[in-house]
Amino acid sequence: MTYTLTIIGMAVITVFIKAFIFVLGDRVVFPIWLKEALVFVPVTVLTAIIVPMVLAPHGEGMELSWRNPQLIAAIAAILVCATTRRQLLTIAVGLVVFFAWQLGVLHQ
Repeated sequence: MTYTLTIIGMAVITVFIKAFIFVLGDRVVFPIWLKEALVFVPVTVLTAIIVPMVLAPHGEGMELSWRNPQLIAAIAAILVCATTRRQLLTIAVGLVVFFAWQLGVLHQ
């Protein structure tokens, strides 16, 4: 019950803040330094979500070995992204490497 109330409370606060800014529209002027800082928020949040899942997929410490399919797929995706800069290809290669490693290499 506590978790449900926490989630509902966070949702209400998030909606209120977004609606407040949306209703005010152009009357709210952010300083340039804040606009520049807000550009990095999505990348930062995504990195904070993905990196622990790749390095410690089971939540019991870092797993830096070839038996970690998330790590192998992430390395392949990083290489593809660095060389091609194509998002869809990066996602496709990451998924193919993950499932191939999971099903082909680890289940022999």
